[in-house]
Amino acid sequence: MLSADDHDRLARTCGSAATAGIVLFALACGAVQFLRPDLDWLRAPLSFYLLGRCGAVVQSVYVALAAALVLLGTGYYRALPRTARSAAPLLLFAVGAVALCVTAFEHSNLPQGVPTLEGYVHGVAAQTAFLCTGTAMLLQAWRLRADPRWRPRFAFAFGYAALCFAALWVQAGWHGAPRGLTQKLLIALILGWLLLAARWLRRGPPAMAGSGA
Repeated sequence: MLSADDHDRLARTCGSAATAGIVLFALACGAVQFLRPDLDWLRAPLSFYLLGRCGAVVQSVYVALAAALVLLGTGYYRALPRTARSAAPLLLFAVGAVALCVTAFEHSNLPQGVPTLEGYVHGVAAQTAFLCTGTAMLLQAWRLRADPRWRPRFAFAFGYAALCFAALWVQAGWHGAPRGLTQKLLIALILGWLLLAARWLRRGPPAMAGSGA
């Protein structure tokens, strides 16, 4: 039986590891925007960077981000007391992580290419990853309100998660905008929330950390 201190230590460890995975993904995906001049970064979605030069690197950081999602869900499950925790965010983060790995290894359809089953699977997996992760963020933020220690984080975490969730649907329905730009802006928003949540988890609740956001 783990003590409260054991749960807190495990949560902090999960936060530290999740932070590393998120930062690695952000740095690598940012770098390939400059390393792949053959792709128009305004129009090419991140999926196109999984193919060709640097593709294996991008695939590996997709897996790192997938691991970070599971670590984040696990960390908050351990950090919150039984009365406040829920398995739903963790399960959604896990499904999002699996979908992200499928997205990484199933090739997307190219604009001038013939649509394939693999491309269809890639597209469904990518949308599943976005939707499950966005929903998990909302639910995880909502659970913070039930713990007095974490409640000071609730308003900002939930508001930010709601912004990401709204942006997800705007990006899905805004067909006239450059596809690559809108997708990358959405990913940047989501990464910002994930990184902030991981940082909070690593430091512990405000009452323990002794400071605000």
